[in-house]
Amino acid sequence: MKIPIIHGYIERRILINFTADPKVVEKIIPFPFRPKLYKNKAIVGICLIRLKDIKPKGLPNFVGANSENGAHRIAVEWDENGETKSGVYIPRRDSSSKLNTIIGGRVFPGKHYHAKFNVEENNGNYHVDFTSSDNTEILIDAKEVTSFRNNSIFETLENVSDFFESGDLGYSPNNEKFEGLRLNAYTWKVRPLEIKNVKSSFFENEEIFPKGSINFDNALLMTDIEHEWLSVDNKI
Repeated sequence: MKIPIIHGYIERRILINFTADPKVVEKIIPFPFRPKLYKNKAIVGICLIRLKDIKPKGLPNFVGANSENGAHRIAVEWDENGETKSGVYIPRRDSSSKLNTIIGGRVFPGKHYHAKFNVEENNGNYHVDFTSSDNTEILIDAKEVTSFRNNSIFETLENVSDFFESGDLGYSPNNEKFEGLRLNAYTWKVRPLEIKNVKSSFFENEEIFPKGSINFDNALLMTDIEHEWLSVDNKI
């Protein structure tokens, strides 16, 4: 069942990006997806996003819902109708909203785990941590800076911005299918972040990512973005 177009605002979106061994990533993403490579590296990461006034398009903002959310993402590509498509595969989603955990995977694409978030933001400094219902944990400390990280594989802010802007279509597993959702951001503008501390029990699990197979690369910030979520056909 396709959901109606969902409209709202991204108050804050932090993207924490890592490079990873493509052979390792191949083992954790299902067919028909394969890692989308950049300079022979797979790109994986964490999205920490605060959503505001989320509701079916056309309804007034005051009926909308607000939530903190986290997602583990893997840049992927796949073949479709003779063309190569690209997006992200999202092995797990976490949310502060109990509503999201109820409707996620049922009405809204992607199963969501309920998580307790702790967020502090002040003068360009950001702290976000959460512990999910299955004890998955994430923690980041970051601050806004004016220059993009000079030892990133992407080299420039423009390169990394273009890479992630093209990954607007995400697929999440749900039983035997993959549920799709497209992010239509009315504007696309990223700013660099400096990461002082980052932890993810998912990416630090050496049974999934053996030691040395994943490395932090860069972090980005987006704020105050009006947007829509559009449901797309499932993949089976």
